[in-house]
Amino acid sequence: MITCSDIIKKFKLKLRAGEQGVDRMVMNADISRPGLEMAGYFSHYSSDRIQVLGTTETSFFEMLSKEDKVDRMNKLCRKETPCIIITRGIEPPEELIAACDRKGTPLLSSDDATTSLISKLTSYLETQLAPETSLHGVLVDVYGIGVLITGDSGVGKSETALELVKRGHRLVADDNVEIKEISKNVLMGKPPQLIEHLLEIRGLGIINVMTLFGAGSILQEKRVMLNINLETWNKDKMYDRVGLIEEKLTILDSQITKKTIPVRPGRNLAVIIEVAAMNYRLNALGVNTAEEFNDRLNEQIKSQSLKGN
Repeated sequence: MITCSDIIKKFKLKLRAGEQGVDRMVMNADISRPGLEMAGYFSHYSSDRIQVLGTTETSFFEMLSKEDKVDRMNKLCRKETPCIIITRGIEPPEELIAACDRKGTPLLSSDDATTSLISKLTSYLETQLAPETSLHGVLVDVYGIGVLITGDSGVGKSETALELVKRGHRLVADDNVEIKEISKNVLMGKPPQLIEHLLEIRGLGIINVMTLFGAGSILQEKRVMLNINLETWNKDKMYDRVGLIEEKLTILDSQITKKTIPVRPGRNLAVIIEVAAMNYRLNALGVNTAEEFNDRLNEQIKSQSLKGN
């Protein structure tokens, strides 16, 4: 959860009034510039958003009568309003300062340009307020692709991640991955702070990947793009041998590509995952080997059928 105090610290804002409300929660990632409200139209006032006042709003405000100024500021400051921010180092009107102190609405000021501050605020709030979940698995960065390795306990997820790190790839999280849905089908994964940089290897214990392999072996956060699900080889199960079967893993309201890899002695899982990541990149560029092979096979079958006739 984010409070007004967090916003102040993050963006180095100055508190000008309404100090008693600095612990108010910020629940909405949208930001408003109350231009119509300055003109007196409050019918659709989004009072649960951070309100940002720039040169346009404050210059119009100065044109109002004393009574209108007091009225507008009293209506602008509500108990559900997280805070009001004045940009470009503009001196806050005394009517706004009085209303914020009276209503307990934090009044903040910034030297940044209005558009610049709104852009940074929006990006920060969308990330911090995004839907979040956690999954049991390992997240690694392989050739720039965030690969989420899942599977039953003891199947070899951490050992495979260790081999990938030795081959020059980067570990993001082991055992537990915190995932946020920044937007539709955009999932960002990171480790819980308690187990950051750590990897558990059965029989060996917990190792610090950054200490052993250097700072270049770890990553703080990575977009989750591909799921490799490891499962013990089942001889009675038919596994995809061509690559035409498209599986998806649903996380929150988003979906990512899923590949099920059977595990048995002798299979080099790290190499398989490397190839899966490279193949994913090719598919994103429009190159699909499985579909090309299928088209070639169908063409050959059609050609032989015509010859037979």
